[in-house]
Amino acid sequence: MGNDHGHDHSHGANKKTLLISFILITSYMVIEAIGGYITNSLALLSDAGHMLSDAISLGVALLAFTLGEKTANYSKTYGYKRFEILAAVLNGVTLVLIAIYIFYEAIQRFLNPPEVASTGMLIIAIIGLLINILVAWIMMRGGDVEENLNMRGAYLHVMSDMLGSIGAIIAALLIMFFGWGWADPLASVIVAALVLRSGYYVTKSGLHVLMEGTPQNVDVDDVIQTIQNKEGIHSVHDLHVWSITSGLNALSCHAVVDEQMSIAESEQLIHQIEHDLEHKNIHHMTIQLETTSHQHEDTILCNAKANSSGHHHH
Repeated sequence: MGNDHGHDHSHGANKKTLLISFILITSYMVIEAIGGYITNSLALLSDAGHMLSDAISLGVALLAFTLGEKTANYSKTYGYKRFEILAAVLNGVTLVLIAIYIFYEAIQRFLNPPEVASTGMLIIAIIGLLINILVAWIMMRGGDVEENLNMRGAYLHVMSDMLGSIGAIIAALLIMFFGWGWADPLASVIVAALVLRSGYYVTKSGLHVLMEGTPQNVDVDDVIQTIQNKEGIHSVHDLHVWSITSGLNALSCHAVVDEQMSIAESEQLIHQIEHDLEHKNIHHMTIQLETTSHQHEDTILCNAKANSSGHHHH
């Protein structure tokens, strides 16, 4: 998905996919929560909790795509593209909280296992599994689950949801055939562990973007080499590489060139660099050209020091 056209196409597909998935998951989550309550099954309730986090992540992803389309303005020069990263972090934190609650509830149940209506539990869990498979299939077919952080998050949720339903099915069978009441809290603990894990990863990758971390799919050394090896460029400094949102990486740097270079020549040079970096997952770049007389400290990364009077100097 290098170019903008591809980005837009996948965007529409992602949105439609998310909407269908959102409706399916939300409606089933309600059924599962009621079912878990009636059958007294923590495994079902925790799976519903998991589905709730799914529904949140899908809803937020939808909202993010919608807001992300709002155009940039003077107050938000990148538009609302960052919103989906904030959403991912929020969603990750929600997951962690849900997981902690399920752990707590499960401990109570290990100590005194309640009666569970296992037949009802089995039926609901099987329907849940089928819905998850359907949603995962819709996402695989219609969405961009590899590149887009939001779609990926939503997809991973659905995958671990599947495991939750499988856990509930196995637990229901164990209760039916062997009367093992502890199978229900055990299944819920496994689900909680999955929820915790995905929550941790989603939060971590989201925070990395918010901290302007270097995108995972960019090799900084390679990028520096590409710019420096261009004819006419002496050196590069004050380099920054960051993500605006998933699948949209930006770069800025200062480059030292010959004093004799004309503006037309420098434009051609920048155009070549832009073309090369496009293949290295940099979608937006800003290069400030300088002559050798404009000397900075010779560091590649920017070490901006703001002194007490608020001036900014290198």
